[in-house]
Amino acid sequence: MPPSRITRSTLREQLAEALRDEVLAGRLPAGHPFTVKEIADQYGVSATPVREALVDLCAQGLLDADHHRGYRVHAFTLHDFRTMLDARTLVIEGIFRTGAYAALTADHTGSGRGAALASLQRRAEAARRAARAGDLDVLIAYDLRFWRELGEFAGNPYVSDFLERLRVHSWVFVVPHLRARRDLRGRLWCGHLDLVTALERGDADEVERIVGAYNDHARALVGELTRAP
Repeated sequence: MPPSRITRSTLREQLAEALRDEVLAGRLPAGHPFTVKEIADQYGVSATPVREALVDLCAQGLLDADHHRGYRVHAFTLHDFRTMLDARTLVIEGIFRTGAYAALTADHTGSGRGAALASLQRRAEAARRAARAGDLDVLIAYDLRFWRELGEFAGNPYVSDFLERLRVHSWVFVVPHLRARRDLRGRLWCGHLDLVTALERGDADEVERIVGAYNDHARALVGELTRAP
């Protein structure tokens, strides 16, 4: 890992976020072991906030404690990924069936609805550009922001937090396989903007079709990348 420093006051949160980004980017690969001291030295901080951040990441399912010898990045399996897809489909469908979805797509002119859709559209446009360019790091960042905001429409923080956890885990699994490809242009899903358009029109059938196509794309791509039967 490249040396870096964190100087802001919320060290626990900042360290957890920085290390999560390392895992998402594949710079901390599955099974990679490390100690509290190594991370503390890398970021130039004391052991206490590092230990707290690593405990948080264990609670998020990204790290495993290695019997007092340190930590290692959790290794997700293909079966894990498939069940993640099933789970996130249920969560997203649940969001679209709530009153929050009806409020979002209602035909009225409110600053809340307009701001929410405008923000989603910006995330969607950036994600589409990154996907078409094959820029995986940028895509992951905007994809997570996009679905986090979409999940917030449910009005239930437990739902949005669970959806984000599922998406982070699925990215952690698939990133190493994607990075093994030299050129990702045209291979990554880029339907975020289509989904926003369907939401803006209040077209629930089109929303369901787009989400279904997205999951089909993910299953087919990962099956190809892992040479699954």
